[in-house]
Amino acid sequence: MSTRHILLGLLASGPRHGYDLKRRHDERFPQARPLAYAQVYTTLQRLVRDGLVEVDSTDSDGGPERTLYRATEQGHGELLDWAREITPPAPHVANEIFAKVVVAILVADGSPVGEGADPAAHLLAQRAAHMARMRELTAVKTDPKADLTTVLSADYALAHLDADLRWMTTTAARLTTLTAEVTAA
Repeated sequence: MSTRHILLGLLASGPRHGYDLKRRHDERFPQARPLAYAQVYTTLQRLVRDGLVEVDSTDSDGGPERTLYRATEQGHGELLDWAREITPPAPHVANEIFAKVVVAILVADGSPVGEGADPAAHLLAQRAAHMARMRELTAVKTDPKADLTTVLSADYALAHLDADLRWMTTTAARLTTLTAEVTAA
């Protein structure tokens, strides 16, 4: 996810302070990793440097200095270009779960550190972790107080976890063949 474009999008409706952008991000993307304040301000500095955002005003009201940021015309243009751009499917899928299964096969195949490496057991443990996360997300989306943003975000995550589960089932069924291929090389 492009933090740069998300912040531009949050500035599209008008000037905002950095802390307000962080709060709105975390509200709008409830299943995403919350933004750190440092990430917000670093990204804002880069957007200002690139001419996509400008400082609207600075005030202190007797407290710490607060800066109000606004998107420039160039920033609005970049935001629209980004929003219209189709996200290409990833050409290579570098899945950590797959990598761990392959490494477990390699390590289990006579490596001095291989004792305890079991790709089938790893798949089962990973499946249990996925199922636990799916139960958490289902509880989040079925909460009567959940707003549509939260429900859709949970649905997105659930769909990806479900795809992972199906992949794990297929991989477990083919583990003998995969082990033969990996260890033959």
